[in-house]
Amino acid sequence: MKNILSFGEVLWDTFGDGKQAGGAPMNVALNLAKQGANVSFASRVGMDASGYELIDYLTENHLYSDLIQQDEELPTCEVTVQLDKASQATYIIPQPVSWDNMQTEEALTKAGKKASAILFGSLACRLETTRDTLLNLLDETKALKVFDVNLRAPHYTLSTIETLAAHADIVKMNEEEAALLINGSNNDLKDKITEFRKKYHAQTICVTRGENGAMVWHDYEFYEHPGFKVDVVDTVGAGDSFLATFINGLLNKEPIPKVLEKACAVGAYVTGKRGANPEYDSGIKELLRG
Repeated sequence: MKNILSFGEVLWDTFGDGKQAGGAPMNVALNLAKQGANVSFASRVGMDASGYELIDYLTENHLYSDLIQQDEELPTCEVTVQLDKASQATYIIPQPVSWDNMQTEEALTKAGKKASAILFGSLACRLETTRDTLLNLLDETKALKVFDVNLRAPHYTLSTIETLAAHADIVKMNEEEAALLINGSNNDLKDKITEFRKKYHAQTICVTRGENGAMVWHDYEFYEHPGFKVDVVDTVGAGDSFLATFINGLLNKEPIPKVLEKACAVGAYVTGKRGANPEYDSGIKELLRG
């Protein structure tokens, strides 16, 4: 079985009526674990009550290991999530927090060298320390490198995005992120993906389109899926569950149309539930059966 390493932030998403563990790389890892993948997760939490609660959560979900570093000074991250009338989420993210200070440690270096694939996002790379730790990790491994573009203004710079994209074999982003990153192109998504690929030379480019599914460029071919219609509760974690499903299928060498269909189904299922990590149930199979 292939080893997958997910690297980046873990945090509490705080809503008006409570909080839930989150962070895109953690969400991706959790979904991969639910799908039977051999996944490990690397992050950093504070030595505070919120951090110990996250360690308990990761332990319960089989994601805790010596790759979870602890910071004596910086706090565990707690993000304020705000939902608009269309259930679209916006995030207020404090800075600096514990995962801004991820260090190159022996356990992380070993995990990177053993990995068949490493998943990483842009948010954890907003500050130099964690960004340099990731780049060192990527330079020391032959793993497939998966970049989850996760633009949370003002927590990114174009130069950092370009650096991460240049390291990536697979890039996943949403339509809004594609529009921000690909200047001067027209509104045709295929043209945008083609332009992006010419610049960064990724093997696979995936653009999610919300309720309209997703488009993938892979091995010089385009694939599309129109998505699945569900009653949306919130969109938190939908892209993460999509990416986990997509990468798992790709590593298992399933046909791209099948991979894309299942990824869209899982992403849609998550939007119909509260929070980023609902338990899987028969709803996913029902969507696939139509």
